[in-house]
Amino acid sequence: MSEEEDEIILSELDDNDLVQQMFDDLYDGLKEEIEEGVNILLERNWEPYRILTEALVGGMTIVGRDFRDGILFVPEVLLAANAMKGGMAILKPLLIETGAPRVGKMVIGTVKGDIHDIGKNLVGMMMEGAGFEVVDLGINNAVDAYIDTAKSEGADIVGMSALLTTTMPYMKVVIDTMVEQGIRDDYIVLVGGAPLNEEFGRAIGADAYCRDAAVAVETAKEFIARKHNQMAAG
Repeated sequence: MSEEEDEIILSELDDNDLVQQMFDDLYDGLKEEIEEGVNILLERNWEPYRILTEALVGGMTIVGRDFRDGILFVPEVLLAANAMKGGMAILKPLLIETGAPRVGKMVIGTVKGDIHDIGKNLVGMMMEGAGFEVVDLGINNAVDAYIDTAKSEGADIVGMSALLTTTMPYMKVVIDTMVEQGIRDDYIVLVGGAPLNEEFGRAIGADAYCRDAAVAVETAKEFIARKHNQMAAG
């Protein structure tokens, strides 16, 4: 099927069918189709925030659920996340313009001494797919990179990743420094990586250990909701 024929089909769908088709296209990692779907909805006067939440986040929620349940695997999720990024590239400037609400902001990076980033990248993409703003510090990050960026970006969440047993303890260095500076309670601290477990997360003073990207998204949403409820109550 040619791209032109493809375009005619997408543009002929009503809004509900188009959103359902975008769910399928996201699931299949079809970046160009997602970009096209976003543009069609914008032409139909959909608000950028509505497109983000209903079409993109809605679709990525299905991807995240199937990843968690072992139906989808890392390569497929990376493709879906990449397709989502295509749609986000169109929406991001419009969202900033309209001052749309954001779910929350996360600073994420692999800790000092560790250069592994596949897990971290996947978490970052899935968080963006859930509507979070993500600042990715990359690999080999010292304490200052986490803390300075969290402060300057006004982050809600600090995420740390490690794949080596030798670099895991550095997570505690970051958390202890946050405690010393009196800012630990300002941030939700999530940790993850293959050699970690819940016990380790508790021992170092993290808010939660996330075994994979899907769990990281669910956990982040829960903590953000709790934070908003506390602020409303306060």
